[in-house]
Amino acid sequence: MLKSVRLILVLAAFLLPAGVRAGERFDGNWMTKMSCPSKGNTEGYTWQFASTITGSNFRGEHGTAGQGGYLLVEGKIKEDGSAKLSANGLVASRKYATGIFTTKGDEYSYDIKAQFQDTQGTGTKGKGLGIEGRTCTFEFVKQ
Repeated sequence: MLKSVRLILVLAAFLLPAGVRAGERFDGNWMTKMSCPSKGNTEGYTWQFASTITGSNFRGEHGTAGQGGYLLVEGKIKEDGSAKLSANGLVASRKYATGIFTTKGDEYSYDIKAQFQDTQGTGTKGKGLGIEGRTCTFEFVKQ
């Protein structure tokens, strides 16, 4: 019985660090580039902002919270690198926003389908509920 307990403890000691390392494989500082093309009368734009991954949790912010142009992107990255990130923000200017009744400071949100590798990743904005939505893309690069 004592030998069985020792064997379990030895195996756990070898397996635990591997599991912890796998969960932290994406952890670190990242640069996020978001590109939204022009569509109709809506102008395109590109934003770059710093992001971090800690414990496989992604968090990136552009702008200042509470002001137009603010964007918060958050979500959990699975061990295979796939992620469904949530984006919540405030419209910067009517000329960059889709939607007939959108004005500066209006809130918006959407999901991002992303795939991470060890030092890079890509993502695409979900279509959301709007008829006039556009496809925005994301590039993630580990620093």
